[in-house]
Amino acid sequence: MTDLGEPVESMEQLALVWRAMVLDRTSNADVRDLPGIAVRWADSRFAFWNAVTLTEAGVDAQLLERRLGQVVDIMRSKTRPGFLWLFEDLLGSEARATLATAAERAGLEFAFSGTGMAGDLLPIPEPVHPDLTFVRVTSDEQLRDYADLNSRAYGFDLEDGRDGLVGSTLWKEQVYAYLGLRDGVPVTCAGAVAADGRLFVVLVATDPEWQRRGYGEAVTRKALYEGAQATGLTRATLHATADGAKVYPRIGFRSNSPIGFYGLKG
Repeated sequence: MTDLGEPVESMEQLALVWRAMVLDRTSNADVRDLPGIAVRWADSRFAFWNAVTLTEAGVDAQLLERRLGQVVDIMRSKTRPGFLWLFEDLLGSEARATLATAAERAGLEFAFSGTGMAGDLLPIPEPVHPDLTFVRVTSDEQLRDYADLNSRAYGFDLEDGRDGLVGSTLWKEQVYAYLGLRDGVPVTCAGAVAADGRLFVVLVATDPEWQRRGYGEAVTRKALYEGAQATGLTRATLHATADGAKVYPRIGFRSNSPIGFYGLKG
């Protein structure tokens, strides 16, 4: 049987960090821990702040069907779209085998894949990149640049991304959020935030025009370096897209659970 320690850690890091992120956007965020389900929903235009995840380990096929039905009811009650983050290693083997058909029957469609990652990798050397200057995000103008980079990288409308970040005190004061500037222009960004004895890496993005130059790795290293210097933490976690999962092992991360992202059908 797969060791569930790191997949559980990955799910719990999402639930903990996203609680802070969605409450940062609105004190009326739906933040509930139901049996088997964590709701972290800001009803923000920024879809990443609208999340639900399953929290039980060893879920069988019958329970999966029931939980997915509950998730769909929650998602349909909201104004803005969001995602079910499903940590697949928390499912039993039969549930994993039937996941695609169970999700379709429930009214969900697969959006994209990712993976949880973690490592006892800190401290790391202070990073440098010959093309980049790093600046910490401390103003709303810099937050807007950070949001716009994420929107361009992930295909969101610019105003949707700004709705997720601009005006945030949390991001300016508690997240070790950095922009990488090329000739004074923001081209990449990454943040790290302390969460239950770990540094959690969040919202790494590079402008599509400037990808595959090592910028994302460099700015992620910067966020981790500064976060570790400030907190003394030695373990880091993150949730990577398929592209990011190829980069982060160079920093010292190891993959744990595959993550499936699902939205409502139609």
